[in-house]
Amino acid sequence: MGNLVFGTLRNHWKKSTVAACALSYGGHWLYGKHCDNLLRKEACVVAREYGRQQISPQEQLRKATVILNPAACSGKANSLFEKNAAPILHLAGVEVTLVKTDYEGQAKKLMELMEQTDMLIVAGGDGTLQEVITGLLRRADQESFSKTPIGFIPLGSHNSLSESLHILSDNQVKHITSATLSILQGETVPLDVLQIKGEKDQPVFALIGLRWGAFRDVAATIKKYWYLGPLKTKAAHWFSTLREWPQVREASVSYLAPTLRPPDLPEQKPQRPHLMYRIAHRLKNYWYPPIPGNIVCVLMCLSRTDDSLLVCVEPDSFSVGEFITEGAGFYNIDNEEYEAMSVEVTLLPRKLHFFCSAERREQLLTQVQ
Repeated sequence: MGNLVFGTLRNHWKKSTVAACALSYGGHWLYGKHCDNLLRKEACVVAREYGRQQISPQEQLRKATVILNPAACSGKANSLFEKNAAPILHLAGVEVTLVKTDYEGQAKKLMELMEQTDMLIVAGGDGTLQEVITGLLRRADQESFSKTPIGFIPLGSHNSLSESLHILSDNQVKHITSATLSILQGETVPLDVLQIKGEKDQPVFALIGLRWGAFRDVAATIKKYWYLGPLKTKAAHWFSTLREWPQVREASVSYLAPTLRPPDLPEQKPQRPHLMYRIAHRLKNYWYPPIPGNIVCVLMCLSRTDDSLLVCVEPDSFSVGEFITEGAGFYNIDNEEYEAMSVEVTLLPRKLHFFCSAERREQLLTQVQ
């Protein structure tokens, strides 16, 4: 029997190889699906514990407004949210109002109509997040709405902020479930916001930064070389050097000096001493004036650093090889492309509060301080 099987495999080795590869791939795929289901189950068990917590009759369920971009991640965002994030929020007893965007730029308009909520959750990528915070901070009552904690569920092709808020994982399901659980845990961290204003248009707000120049210009062409796979980025930079070299962009930058961070709490004026004490103190200073040279100077120790913007300029001595190797490709504002123009950039320190994991919170707070 064994000789018969061995002989059959040997005589049909091509079909046997294809079948073995198909079985191996199928087994690996099924195992990955099984691991993803285990991750979802573990996250739901944790979320159920939050949902079982008792609340008083006067309390209401926490309300969350979710802005979901179904077009993110090549149209897979809606499915990713329904499978990995929605069950966690519902099991935790969160009253969810789900709002889906239909076209680019709609999130900005939706934020103008949003009512008060306990938390705001952005489910999408960099573009969705940038639209939401721009619409939020353009509101006339943005001072009150900017105090609403924001959660970010990474569902886009680019999720730059997620690297700062959550522990990164190669597994997409684990990344999404961990980000959703961090919203339930309630740990928040304040983040600075950039206000970027042109000459005519309303300001745009960003959390990552503003980038402009040769690397950004090349980044806009990377998608043209999709057929080169992992080499498309380097190919885009190489073809760019064939069209123009050196690639130097001239810009004029003026800036203001850093300013001290405002304190977390308003300073309390010391209580004024009693009238008799003030009279006695003045008489004492009149009859026994302080001796020069014995004056003690007390300085406040500020634990916070200055509020400042980091401005980086690439060196103009790049060789062609360095340009191709180092080229990472950046878009303008939070990885979203905008028309280049003269802009005024203003730092809004600790403007928004984002949910984050406990591990990341400690790291971010040390950077903010």
